[in-house]
Amino acid sequence: MRVAYIFLTVFLTPIYAAYWFFRGIVNRSYWNRFGQRFGLGYPNLSDGCIWIHAVSVGEVQAAAPLIRRLMKRFTHYPVLVTTVTPTGAERAKLLFGDTVDHSYIPFEAPNAVKQFFNCVNPCIALVMETEIWPNLYNECGRRKIPLVLVSARISPKSVKRYQRFLPLFRETLSHGIVIAAQSEKDEQRFLSLGAAAERTYVTGNIKFDIELSADLISDGLELRRNFFKQRKIWVAASTHDKEEYQILRAHRLIRNQFPDAVLVLIPRHPERFPAVKSILKTHGFNFISRTDKLTCDDQTEVLLVDTMGEVPLFFAAGNVAFVGGTLVPVGGHNLLEPAALGVPIVTGPYVFNMQEIADMFNKSGASVVVKNAEELSLAVADFFANSDVAEEVGKRGNRIVRSNRGALERLLNLLGPILD
Repeated sequence: MRVAYIFLTVFLTPIYAAYWFFRGIVNRSYWNRFGQRFGLGYPNLSDGCIWIHAVSVGEVQAAAPLIRRLMKRFTHYPVLVTTVTPTGAERAKLLFGDTVDHSYIPFEAPNAVKQFFNCVNPCIALVMETEIWPNLYNECGRRKIPLVLVSARISPKSVKRYQRFLPLFRETLSHGIVIAAQSEKDEQRFLSLGAAAERTYVTGNIKFDIELSADLISDGLELRRNFFKQRKIWVAASTHDKEEYQILRAHRLIRNQFPDAVLVLIPRHPERFPAVKSILKTHGFNFISRTDKLTCDDQTEVLLVDTMGEVPLFFAAGNVAFVGGTLVPVGGHNLLEPAALGVPIVTGPYVFNMQEIADMFNKSGASVVVKNAEELSLAVADFFANSDVAEEVGKRGNRIVRSNRGALERLLNLLGPILD
């Protein structure tokens, strides 16, 4: 089966190249360092490095505390961060500047993978969450590079899909891979796919070890006071195509009850900024864009955040947070950022990317789940009308974050003997 997989990746390489090329027509950042996706132009780290792979923005953000601790403890190793998306690359640059190297991960074609490792010689490979790449992992095993799946998770649906190719995944997981699972359920699912019991651990989810700057809350309050003039603010972050229509309908309903309410709308993908701006114009909203560098006045109904890296700041400024990707079947994004700030959270029903965390919040009364625009408007308006309730829901979310910290320390204890 592995031979068939190798032939498949070779066959798919030109299709993959065409996919990234056409994405670059819409968003030129997809053309940046294009060769790295196919085995060309990697940084020279042949003397060794710590390699962390984080597919996109959310994974880079989750890995940030780990990266900082590794840089502090193992100062003699340079750090390489790889991503798939340009937005992930931008977030790594924003967080770490030139203190880490960045590269795009190569496609699974064998030659590209070998070229990557010819330039990059990691002393350890740390892969965030759910990325499983047979050729990449096989090459790590062949070169005796320790590989750890960090905050590893796998859904029951994914297990069923992987079981169709069980020989391939058993072989993939046989290369000395260490699995640091988020939960006991994840541990059991990995074991069912052939993970070695003696190298499979439950360390928890390092997303709970979120680091927020000491000034973030005060900066958010200042933004609320000076930029928004103390108006009622709800933040819809990481939104997706077709989801904005429901959010904007909800905002119209909210403004019927709270005419001073302002929506902070933050699309997930930068290439969609022009499309979302067009939607706002078509629907007749009085809006400003963050890049306009204008102050929100009494007529402003929506602020479109068309910049990168400001989601935490606007969560800190907001009265209510809606987590995007949940009113459409995308699966949702990070609940823990607004929760760590004590902001009450609303989500839609599609939370399968973070099911266990979402269930934890819902059962604890730390979030409200809605099905459509009408329910969304009622939930946000209820928080606006009842500040005591909003504060209590925010506190519950904050307690969940604080009580689940510790995964980072457990993970570092696991990595220490490998790196020392």
